Amino acid sequence: MVAEHRPAQAGGDKSLATPDDIVEAAISINTMIRHSGIPPRRSRNPASDERISTLFESQAPRPLADRLRPKDLAEVVGQDHLLGPDGPIGRMLATRQLSSMILWGPPGCGKTTIARLLAHGTDLEFEPISAVFSGVADLRKVFDMARKRREIGRGTVLFVDEIHRFNRAQQDAFLPVVEDGTVILIGATTENPSFELIGALLSRAQIFVLRRLGDDDLETLLRRAEAALSRGLPLTPDARAALRAMADGDGRFLLNLVEEIARLPADVVLDPAELARLVQQRAPLYDKAQEGHYNLISALHKSLRGSDADAALYWLARMLAGGEDPIYILRRLTRAAVEDIGLAEPQALVQTLAAWDAYDRLGAPEGELAIAQCVIYLATAPKSNATYTAFGEAQQMARETGSLMPPMHILNAPTALMRNLGYGKGYAYDHATEDGFSGQNYFPEGVPRRGFYRPSDRGFEREIKKRLDYWERLRSRRAQE
Repeated sequence: MVAEHRPAQAGGDKSLATPDDIVEAAISINTMIRHSGIPPRRSRNPASDERISTLFESQAPRPLADRLRPKDLAEVVGQDHLLGPDGPIGRMLATRQLSSMILWGPPGCGKTTIARLLAHGTDLEFEPISAVFSGVADLRKVFDMARKRREIGRGTVLFVDEIHRFNRAQQDAFLPVVEDGTVILIGATTENPSFELIGALLSRAQIFVLRRLGDDDLETLLRRAEAALSRGLPLTPDARAALRAMADGDGRFLLNLVEEIARLPADVVLDPAELARLVQQRAPLYDKAQEGHYNLISALHKSLRGSDADAALYWLARMLAGGEDPIYILRRLTRAAVEDIGLAEPQALVQTLAAWDAYDRLGAPEGELAIAQCVIYLATAPKSNATYTAFGEAQQMARETGSLMPPMHILNAPTALMRNLGYGKGYAYDHATEDGFSGQNYFPEGVPRRGFYRPSDRGFEREIKKRLDYWERLRSRRAQE
């Protein structure tokens, strides 16, 4: 290819540099630095870095969420409990001394942004990787580069997005470099670290819980977006509130919705119904195998125990909307019927099994109404955990007493030898007694009688309590005869 002739500059023979020349030169220099094995020195002036970045990226499209990414920790919304002057991360930044940490929070709450700003605020090299696309070989390269930086007095912040996706062996690789300070690890996860990360890694990092963004936080983001777009959003006040609700605490998703709305004609004003029709709804945050699964079933169970039918229906609806298996819900409702209601309402178990059978026959969505009816029945039934408590105490006594034989008088004697040994001797046939109650001892010999089942005064257990009190009076009378 023939090189294009450029006219010489006045005062020298250097050619004028075009924008393409500048880009090509920058790429060549960066390539040389990378192959040299010495990490590039990052500018001490973030504003300068930003201007250089803008020069090369001005023509590239950027999502609104990326354009509005905070430049300072003070701009991060919703996390003042961590980033404020009295917050643990705020105190670290004030002293410019970071320690390894795990940022645990829902999507779109600022985990990646916080990690980047912490690296800039402490003048450390920022190395981001994703556990989705990286393996141990990638980690070794990062660790080697961090060691070289450390030799020349520079530290490294290693940010690992979705750190919970690394398996145990991959997580083990972090231990020595975190332990000796080669890297300061900042892991980001949407899953409960106590379930997903190994104990050795948790002991070397602080766990910080980030909150989902509240309504005021989302409104702050909407105002910033309108300022960046140089115009207000075409929404009625109710539609604006609906937009924040659609985001479900996810700031990034909210700004993506704003971009959709910004593409509409300027003369369109949306009410909530039009907004719901035109923009994408956010899928509910729910992981059927992880913490969301356990949190919501716990909320449902405790709402039933607390006799709050409305709250229980809400959590049931949340679980079904998140795709939970209805059979799992029905199993837990059956557990609630025997654990928290028991004999205070004997029909509770019957109703639960009937709902299970109805769902098996009808399927979704019709069968979900049977589950809802069961939830209302259980929530409004009288409550008692007397059966649950009684069985727990009986199990404890069984563990304590070992393999004691039943008393001889209640053992069958099918052979002459057994009769001669005393099996069945002295047994009183209850139906042959005047009251239909013999009052004999049925605990092992030498073991004091224990009272496990103590019915409440609620529901049908009130009647059971009368029966038990009656039999106890007869037992005491028989013992005195």
